[in-house]
Amino acid sequence: MHFVGTAVEVRAFHIMPDVEGPEGELHSHDYRIEVDVKRERLDERGMVCDLDVLDAALAATAETVRDRNLEIIRPPDMIAVTVEVFARWAYDQIVAALSDVDDGQLTVRIWESAEAYGGYQGPTGTATNRC
Repeated sequence: MHFVGTAVEVRAFHIMPDVEGPEGELHSHDYRIEVDVKRERLDERGMVCDLDVLDAALAATAETVRDRNLEIIRPPDMIAVTVEVFARWAYDQIVAALSDVDDGQLTVRIWESAEAYGGYQGPTGTATNRC
């Protein structure tokens, strides 16, 4: 399996309802968002995915939440934005840019500290965008 990846750091805020201490109040994390795309075969250019396209998609995703309360991305059926929820949201934002990678896997990891992360992995799709 071939793969490429990139990462960005972004500060954002969240709250964990019904939790004591600092986590139960609005607080920030310096998140690290890591993404990688995997596929068994390379395209005709010898690439899994154009890193410029992946970088741009990740940068746009990070800018949406930079210095903001993650409540803006909370799904209505969730009470809080956890790293797992954040990772799924980021996946949904980034996968659209990878629509030409029709046989790949996109993995998103959201690190909220040097030791702790959550993630989401799913397929890339097909459409007219070029990755």
